[in-house]
Parts: sequence; C-alpha cells; structure tokens
Amino acid sequence: MRAYVDGVHAGGGRLILCGDLNVARSDIDLHPKERKPGAIGQRADERELFERVLACDLRDVARTLDPTNDGLFTWWPPWRGLRQKNQGWRIDYILASVALEPTECRVLADCGTSDHAPVVAQFV
Repeated sequence: MRAYVDGVHAGGGRLILCGDLNVARSDIDLHPKERKPGAIGQRADERELFERVLACDLRDVARTLDPTNDGLFTWWPPWRGLRQKNQGWRIDYILASVALEPTECRVLADCGTSDHAPVVAQFV
C-alpha cells in the first residue's frame, strides 16, 4: 500500500482510501474492556505497519477531526449487546492525502445491520 500511495503522490495525485483495515491504531481506538495486548488487530507490529502507511502524507480523517474521542468505534462484537453499549473497536478508516482538507467525519453507528458502521467524510 505504501508503494501505491507514494506513486500516486509522486505523480501529483491525491487519495482517499476507505475501508476495514482490521487494526486499531492505538488503545483509544478500543473500548477498555476490548483491550487485549497481543490480540490480532492490536499488536504492535500491525500498528507500526499502519503508521508507516500514514507516514506517506496521509491523515486519519476521524482522528484529525476528533483526536480525543475515546468512544469513536466502527465495529462491535455481534453479541451481548455490545453495539448498544458502545463497547467496540475503531477498525474502519478514511485515510486522505494531507493536501485534502476534511471538514467532517462521522461514524453512522445507528445505521445498518452489519457489525460495522459506515464512516462518512466531507472535504473542502
């Protein structure tokens, strides 16, 4: 992914990458009861790879606009009513070239029947 992002930027292009990346960037992206050191999606090596992609002049749009929200989750285990309790993970992202200016980014937690919520953003 880094090579692709670098290539687009080198050619003067800008990117918006969206999707389920299955990695919680940091502990703030996990409900405290969901934090399990060494669990897949929370490992240091996975987080390092994620940060290396961001270092290619990309920004995590949700965290850029809402850096301290410890309840900003996009996925909830589909049992025990954890979505209703907002006991989840943030693993779905909108990553954008730093040249793009986001004005809004929201998780539509009440939308749909999936265990993931849509994430939407607006740019200038």
